[in-house]
Amino acid sequence: MNKLSSLLVSTAICSALAAGAAHAETVKIAFIDPLSGTMTAVGENGLHSWQYTADYANEHKWAGDDVKIEVVGFDNKLSPQESLTVLSKAADQGFRYIVQGNGSAVGLAPQAAVSKYNARNPGKEILYMTHSAVDPVMTNEKCDYWFYRFEANADMKLEALTNYIAREKSIKKVYLINQDYSMGQSVSRGVREHLKTKRPDIEIVGDDLHPLAKVKDFAPYAAKIKASGADTIVTGSWGSDLALLVKANSDAGVTASLYTYYANSTGVPAAMGAAGADHVKYVGVFGPNTAGNPPVVGEFIEGFMKKYNDDYYQGAVYSAIATFSKAIKEAKSTDPVKVAKAMEGMTVDGMQGPVTMRAADHQAQQPQVIATWTKVNGKDVKYEQEKTGYGWRTDYQFAAKDAELPTTCQMKRPD
Repeated sequence: MNKLSSLLVSTAICSALAAGAAHAETVKIAFIDPLSGTMTAVGENGLHSWQYTADYANEHKWAGDDVKIEVVGFDNKLSPQESLTVLSKAADQGFRYIVQGNGSAVGLAPQAAVSKYNARNPGKEILYMTHSAVDPVMTNEKCDYWFYRFEANADMKLEALTNYIAREKSIKKVYLINQDYSMGQSVSRGVREHLKTKRPDIEIVGDDLHPLAKVKDFAPYAAKIKASGADTIVTGSWGSDLALLVKANSDAGVTASLYTYYANSTGVPAAMGAAGADHVKYVGVFGPNTAGNPPVVGEFIEGFMKKYNDDYYQGAVYSAIATFSKAIKEAKSTDPVKVAKAMEGMTVDGMQGPVTMRAADHQAQQPQVIATWTKVNGKDVKYEQEKTGYGWRTDYQFAAKDAELPTTCQMKRPD
């Protein structure tokens, strides 16, 4: 090859590389959740979970060769009003994708705001995804085309949980304790309704609602639970509230089984320790020790711990990034209008099995597990949580169809 030919080839290669770099695109997601205050630890775990999964997606080119996903944290201080302020800042900075999770009462505000914003700003639409805001109204009467939920909603969890409780004939007396906002109220109401049909012999011996993230001492509640004679407690509470409740129950000598939605969330496992062994349970979409889990589960748990010294337990984040990435790849676009359309009806492989984004209401349909806190044994409990020597044994796994519920959503799609 002569010098001229060599120069032409080199120039062509450089041009090709430059063209590829020019077409590479970074899609930014604004993570809007508490990164200060009493729920900081939960918010930071969520942010890191999105960032870690996005990095994994980028490494494995889930969204294609020329698309990179970046997640940026914004602190909403667990406030609906602050969430709207942050949402406005993110929109001004060009973010067209947002995620939020902690607190449906908080999440309802940006859900309504995104809908109004998109109606007024065609061509600048924002897509809103959630990994843990579970109030059923968000995909029922308040459903919106621009909102996608990847976590099972409270009613779906309730369907699975009460089906399991109905099987346990030893359960006779149930105490309900929940945070006093829309989601907690729906859990309280729902348990009563479901058990009235499935196990009418069960007695509800208590039903408390407490302020969200404001109670510092749950000893009075623990005393009431113990005095009630309850053999089972059901709660949808999360974060520091649940950790403090578990500690108070332990200090008061409450031995009732505790069925939860979020006992695997940051801070709760450490609060339980050995005291929660064999009687604290949760219903959720992720079981770290479920038999037959794909290898990626262990890979994520071990890799996340190595990077953040923390536990990866928010499995809905994995299916969210997987769906989002696949939609970008199939739509051949990062435009929220095209991505939103591609996500409808899409199925991906989640950490517990197939996850399908139902087009009718944008509610993910997926398997759920019932798991019990117990000592690590290297067999059915391999992975511990919060370095306690205890982890979650999956007792039962429900297929997606076992907790699929009808929706009242009347989806209004853009023209």
